[in-house]
Amino acid sequence: MSEFGQQLAGYRLTTAEILYHMPDHPDLLQSFVWQTLDLAPDYPRIRKFLDFWEREIEGRLHSVRIAGGDLIKPASVGHRDTVVTLH
Repeated sequence: MSEFGQQLAGYRLTTAEILYHMPDHPDLLQSFVWQTLDLAPDYPRIRKFLDFWEREIEGRLHSVRIAGGDLIKPASVGHRDTVVTLH
């Protein structure tokens, strides 16, 4: 399915900030930011990626923060305080 088709199906641009312990220095945290189109509230792509991370990457996960927003949404119309006249 195309990215546009995914957006119409409810997928939204999702950002995951992953904090993990550095393998050589476990007391230090490193940040990794990843964006993908994903489906809230279950986030199957991010879950799949985190499963991969835990299996294949040495850095133990500390925490994950997720933020997302719709790319396609109805236009909003509002009143403004400024009037511009074009000649």
